[in-house]
Amino acid sequence: MTHTLLHQILDYANRADPYPIYEELRKSPVHHDTDGPYVISTYYEIRSLLHDPRISSDPRNQTAGGADPLAESSSEESALPPSFLRLDPPEHDRLRRMTNRHFGPPHSPRRVDAMRPELQDIVTGLIDGIADPGGIDLVEEVSYPFPVTVICRLLGVPREDEARFHTWADTLAASLDPDPDADPAERGKGAHEARMELGMYLAGLIEERRKNPGDDMLSQLATAKGEDGPMTTMELLSTAALLLIAGHETTVNLITNGMLTLLRNPDVLQRLRAEPRLAVPIVEELLRFEPPVQLLPGRTTLADVEVRGVTIPKGSTLWLILASGNRDPQRFENPDRFDPDRPDIQHLGLGSGVHSCFGAPLARLEAQLALSELARRLENPRLLDDPPPYRQNAVLRGPRHLRIACDGIRP
Repeated sequence: MTHTLLHQILDYANRADPYPIYEELRKSPVHHDTDGPYVISTYYEIRSLLHDPRISSDPRNQTAGGADPLAESSSEESALPPSFLRLDPPEHDRLRRMTNRHFGPPHSPRRVDAMRPELQDIVTGLIDGIADPGGIDLVEEVSYPFPVTVICRLLGVPREDEARFHTWADTLAASLDPDPDADPAERGKGAHEARMELGMYLAGLIEERRKNPGDDMLSQLATAKGEDGPMTTMELLSTAALLLIAGHETTVNLITNGMLTLLRNPDVLQRLRAEPRLAVPIVEELLRFEPPVQLLPGRTTLADVEVRGVTIPKGSTLWLILASGNRDPQRFENPDRFDPDRPDIQHLGLGSGVHSCFGAPLARLEAQLALSELARRLENPRLLDDPPPYRQNAVLRGPRHLRIACDGIRP
C-alpha cells in the first residue's frame, strides 16, 4: 500500500467524501506498507476476517512490527483495564455475556423496547427546545444530547448528575477526535482528568447501587450473581465507560449522517414524513451507506493468515475498512446509491462476529425515533452547509456540526 493511500484515509480533508479512496483500495483487496497495517477493503474478505478466530482484538497481541497509527486514538479508556471490546474469548465472552444478561435477549428481551416511550419523550423535548428554527445545529441540539441522556438513564445516573456526566462525555469524545490546532499535552491531560473524575463518580455510584439497588442497568451489573459470578469493580468501571463512549459517539454520528443523507435525498425525507415506519429500512440503509464506524483498527493476526493469495504474517496489524466493504459492487448492486428499498442489506455497519455491536438494538431505535420525529416536525428543512465540517476522527466519521434551517417546528 502506498503512503499516499494510507495518508488519504487519515487525512481530514477527505473526511467529507472518503468513498473515492475506498474505491481505489478495492482494486487490490489487501494493501500493505512495509511499516504499516494490512488494509482490507472488500466485503467478503472483511466479513470472513470478522469471524476468524485467528484475528485478535486484544492490543497486547500486537508486535513491534505491527504498529498501528490509530491505536492511540481508538483506545476508549486508558486509565481502566480493557473493556470486552478490546479482549478475545474467553475473557471477552464472559464479560459480554454478563453485560448482555441485563441488556437484551435471552434474559432481558424487552429492555430496549420498553425504553421506547422514554426515548420518545427525550427526543420530543430536545426538538421542543430548539430556539431558532432558522439556525439549528443538529449535533449540538439533538443528535449529541439525545444518546448521552439515554445512556445516563440506562445506567441509572441520577437526573441531577446528568449535566456533569455530559461534561465528562464531551471531554472524552473530544479526546477521540484529534484536533491539529489543539495542544496534544493539554488535550491528553483533560481527557485523563475526565476519566479519573468519571471513574471516581462511577465507583461511588456502583457502591451506592450495591447497597441500594434500583432497576437500572448499573444496579443489575453491580449485584449480579449469575453463573459467571460477579464483575469486579474494575470490570464494572471499564464496562460502564465502554457503554458511555461507544454507546453514544456512534449513535451521534448515525443520527447526524442520517439527517444529512435525508436532506440530500428529499424524496426519501418526504416519504418518511408520510410513513414513519419507513424509519426501520432507512436506518439499515444508512448503516450501509454512511456507517458511523468507518474502519476497525487494532486487529492482530495470531497466526499466518492468507487473504486473496496474500499471506499476512502472525503478529501483523489489520485495518478492516467496513465503509468500503459496504460499498463493494461485488456485494451490493448500485452501492453508491442511497436506497431504503434495497431488498438485501446484510451490511457491515454494526460489525459482525463475536464483536458485533453490543448496543445495536438501542442505536437502531434511537436513530429511528430521532429521524422520524425530525422528518415529521421540521417544516421545509434545508442544509446551510454542504458539506458540513467533519470530525477529525478517521474511525468514527460524522459531521462535527450540521447547520440546518427550517420554516418552523410542528407540534
